[in-house]
Amino acid sequence: MRIVIQRVSEASVTIDGRVKSAIKKGLLILLGIEDQDDEQDIDWLCGKIAKLRIFNDENGVMNLSLLDIDAEAIVVSQFTLHASTKKGNRPSYIKAASPQVAIPLYEAFVRKLEKTLGKPVGTGEFGADMKVQLLNDGPVTIMIDSKNRE
Repeated sequence: MRIVIQRVSEASVTIDGRVKSAIKKGLLILLGIEDQDDEQDIDWLCGKIAKLRIFNDENGVMNLSLLDIDAEAIVVSQFTLHASTKKGNRPSYIKAASPQVAIPLYEAFVRKLEKTLGKPVGTGEFGADMKVQLLNDGPVTIMIDSKNRE
């Protein structure tokens, strides 16, 4: 699994003109899933996300986690995170998982993150044309790949 985390002052996901999810301070998480991903990837990433110290403390130092500040999160599925651009100019998405594999893993990821955070997590809609709006705070943007844990 590959994620892009953006620390936000606010974020929302709109589908067909209707706001599906919206948060204030927290994290927008773009999630890319490949065929080899499993529950271990979910567990590791959700633990990492919840404890990642990227929010400012009283001294302006990034020393607090999502759990520490009781902030919110939105998870948006994004297969393009597994784009390969090695050959030519048209990205290949051959490493991205098919919907039959990705949808159950996406749903399991959201459930695990909700359990880890102890609160509901906003979502997009798998496969939908989504309009994602955010106000990046910092900016702070971090990429994490569960296959590169060491």
